Amino acid sequence: MGVDINDKTTARRAVFLDRDGVLTVEKGYVCTPYDLEIFKYSRECVDIIHQRGYLAIVVTNQSGIARGLFNEEILKTMNDALITETGVDAVYYCPHYPQGRIERYSVPCNCRKPQIGMVVQAFGDYGIISEGSFMVGDRASDIVLGQNAGLKTVLLESGYGTGRLEVPVKPDYVFEDLRDFVDIL
Repeated sequence: MGVDINDKTTARRAVFLDRDGVLTVEKGYVCTPYDLEIFKYSRECVDIIHQRGYLAIVVTNQSGIARGLFNEEILKTMNDALITETGVDAVYYCPHYPQGRIERYSVPCNCRKPQIGMVVQAFGDYGIISEGSFMVGDRASDIVLGQNAGLKTVLLESGYGTGRLEVPVKPDYVFEDLRDFVDIL
């Protein structure tokens, strides 16, 4: 029997975090573990998220897999490093991109942000409820995902930010970086 995500006595809250521009430096396509540059403050911020009673869960589009820039084994190495270095509880990723070069990943899906597939999977895996949970990102797709999933939304300037939004969005909060966000938890 699965977890009842509407049962507030057992349900948990989470802070869903985009990877690039939130926990790591935005560099376009990060194709090797050596290119993954974690912000110096990320671990401390994740620790604060945990201290405030939230899970810290990464949800990230990784279309570089569908584009043939790197494979899932390389991404797994990067995800393991991210978990070790920051203390996040889990990393969910979408390898799909309909216009990609690798046929098995070049498909429409329900997990590519702003679709909510990754968040729904985490809800089930960890017994998370949307009420009181957050989506923190640096792009419009992060904000739309959060809104579609019923989460409070936070746009950070530490990546793409307000200056490079793909579409107009209205997040609940806008902060310079993750340090400013954890101050309000």
